[in-house]
Amino acid sequence: MSLRFYNTLTKRKEEFRPLKEGEVRMYNCGPTVYDYAHIGNFRSYIFADILRRYLEYKGYRVMQVMNLTDVDDKTIRGSRREGISLKEFTERYAKAFFEDIRTLNIRPATIYPRATEHIEEIVEFVKVLMEKGFAYRSEDGIYFSIRKFPDYGKLSGINVKNLKAGARVKQDEYDKEHAHDFALWKFWDEEDGDVYWETDIGKGRPGWHIECSVMSTKYLGETFDIHTGGVDLIFPHHENEIAQSEAKTGKPFVRYWLHNEHLLVEGRKMSKSLGNFFTLRDLLAKGYEPMAIRYLLLSAHYRAKLNFTEKALKSAENTVKSLKRFVQDILDYRHEGNNNPEVDRIIEKARRGFETSLDDDLNMPEALPFVFEMISEINTFLSRKEMSTEDAKRVYRLMLRFDSVLGLGLDKISKTHAEKIVDIDGEKYTISYHDVKPDKEIEKLVIEREKYRRMKAWKEADEIRDRLRKKGIILEDVKGGVKVTGA
Repeated sequence: MSLRFYNTLTKRKEEFRPLKEGEVRMYNCGPTVYDYAHIGNFRSYIFADILRRYLEYKGYRVMQVMNLTDVDDKTIRGSRREGISLKEFTERYAKAFFEDIRTLNIRPATIYPRATEHIEEIVEFVKVLMEKGFAYRSEDGIYFSIRKFPDYGKLSGINVKNLKAGARVKQDEYDKEHAHDFALWKFWDEEDGDVYWETDIGKGRPGWHIECSVMSTKYLGETFDIHTGGVDLIFPHHENEIAQSEAKTGKPFVRYWLHNEHLLVEGRKMSKSLGNFFTLRDLLAKGYEPMAIRYLLLSAHYRAKLNFTEKALKSAENTVKSLKRFVQDILDYRHEGNNNPEVDRIIEKARRGFETSLDDDLNMPEALPFVFEMISEINTFLSRKEMSTEDAKRVYRLMLRFDSVLGLGLDKISKTHAEKIVDIDGEKYTISYHDVKPDKEIEKLVIEREKYRRMKAWKEADEIRDRLRKKGIILEDVKGGVKVTGA
């Protein structure tokens, strides 16, 4: 089966054919760096990461560009409120964003362009639109006239003729009250403080939409393969990107538009007033593991709404643990018997099912069961010693292949380096060390923690776990003992 995506532009699934064979040029709408990103944002970023990873799994070379919006009303308000420069303010949240994506094992994009570093190109872009008659000056800025672009609405389905003159259509924070046109360049006013650029088109700053058109076409070309973002960006942001880009170049802007659906929290829209608003850091502070958060965000189909609940997150945590335990068991398995021909059949069935599902518009809910079915069948052979060490190696290679898409860190699991069996209250308890040398101090704390756990003194047990974590030691409870791993 060929790779197919649902294209928002055409409203149907289409076979994916990049402009240049073997290469994919992709743009992902990135963060506005005025605050810590929330889990709804990370659904979009993980979707883009899965897409990029699967394209690479299929053998494509991917040029991935993700922008950082570091000048807009929110960033200016924030910097003025704190009495610091725009650059100092946005750099804090840009740094946090990069820390967060590393935590979630999101592969870095090829380039992260920032709006403030492309003012010259933005000005030139606006000048061309003015020369071609698509843009005009008004009292407070330079605007794009959507009625001058006949194809306006082709992405979102908005019909310009049905919009009543004078009605407000919220497009961005720079909208005019009396028209549907959007700002390309906002002239300076007192609320902007010291944020402005002196340019040929006037003293001011760029509009939001123009930033993405300029940065995407600079690095990917006037026409490129894929553009992604959340469904909330279809209108007006992506509609406006198309209009201004195609008005300037006269060429198709993007061939495949892919949009991920909203994330709900406990069945409701995320809102600080409802108390269901979470940043990644909020969830980590609650003790949730990063890969459990990643797994939950990737496990639903990207075009389906995802209900993010703490119950689902705990379930995801257990699932990730079981995946890691399976890989650990495969790595530690030793049996020099004959190869089991059934293993090859199971491997091939899982591989084919996983790929066929993801070829169909990244259908992750259909792909994952093939992985778990394989694990269930192989576990039976492991427990009965009905497969060889070579069989186990082939299963391990396939799990790493799957994880090159899932990104759950299964490649970081190592063979058990050492085990120590200790006695706790008359029961045998196994401490297995992975990438960590056996250590008497660690052993002492692990035993102390286990005693607290058996007394259900969870607070004291968690304090020991956190002390070890700060030292770079991760504890994972397993049947009959604990796994000690270096962070």
